[in-house]
Amino acid sequence: MKFTFNLNKKEFSMKKAKMLSLTASLVLAITFTLSCSSDDGDEGGGGGSSCTNFKTKQIGTQTWMAENLNCNVEGSKCYDDDPANCKKYGRLYNWATAKTACPSGWHLPTNDEWAELVSFVGSNSGTKLKAKSGWSNNGNGTDDYGFSALPGGYGLSDGSFGTVGNSGYWWSASENSSNNAYYRYMDYNGDYADWRYDKKSGLLSVRCLQD
Repeated sequence: MKFTFNLNKKEFSMKKAKMLSLTASLVLAITFTLSCSSDDGDEGGGGGSSCTNFKTKQIGTQTWMAENLNCNVEGSKCYDDDPANCKKYGRLYNWATAKTACPSGWHLPTNDEWAELVSFVGSNSGTKLKAKSGWSNNGNGTDDYGFSALPGGYGLSDGSFGTVGNSGYWWSASENSSNNAYYRYMDYNGDYADWRYDKKSGLLSVRCLQD
């Protein structure tokens, strides 16, 4: 069967314009959907802060992120590979990844820069820096400076995890040796923000400091 189209030139041009407009709208809609769904696309993704959207707080002369980094990059994981933990505590990073995970204009703080924060806060620094909720066994802090430290726990290279809700560990950019680097830690049962060092392959939280 043969179809006959009786369209004059003006009608054809109008219909063609409408079809082109519809096609452009569909392309825009598809592009927008893909860009929105790619933020946390792989396993272990999660909400919360991203590489470009996060809370900040000035403490003394320093400006810190006021939440754990949740930038989804290779070399990072959610605690227990559960996206809900990324949303609550941010992601965990090995040391090499932590050094480059901070967004432009920010960096992984050195141990000395962490020490400057702790010195400014003064005695009972852990209590003053810990969030008012989120720590187990009534181990919450007073969050005097809006730092809102949360106990994201740690991960190991063998895939195991531990101490979420009880302890928080944050990498510094300072090395102890070729295999180890320094980090800050806080516990639910302590009022300190002390430092230690451990293997760079471990997965710890990150707080970025403004350049």
